[in-house]
Amino acid sequence: MSKPKVAPVVWLPVVGLAWLLPGGGHLLLKKHARGLLLMGAVVIAYLAGLMMRGALFSPQTGDLFTTLIYTGGFIGNLASGILYLLTVWLGYAQPDVAGHVHDYGTKFLVGAGLMNVLAIVDAYELAVGKKS
Repeated sequence: MSKPKVAPVVWLPVVGLAWLLPGGGHLLLKKHARGLLLMGAVVIAYLAGLMMRGALFSPQTGDLFTTLIYTGGFIGNLASGILYLLTVWLGYAQPDVAGHVHDYGTKFLVGAGLMNVLAIVDAYELAVGKKS
């Protein structure tokens, strides 16, 4: 027998806060240790990417490969929530330059967003009662 559906009013604030503030959804659900651990992991990865002068993606069109890479990278950056929004608002605009360190920085910036996506899914599952 399946569980009854949980109303969006229960999980939507958790998911919204989890996106905006990494670990925030867990803090709202009183899972403080997990929330702080996730917040620390995402923030450290994002700051490491910035310190390595990684580039932020913006959606571009062209051939299919270019569209997938740049749109996917943009979604990965945007998934970092307030970290990405503050970075753009404060004018960070590192061009995509050749070099190992810059390339790793770009990957760290996208990786931080992808870690936050996993944290958002975890917060959602906690909010709807799929896990404890």
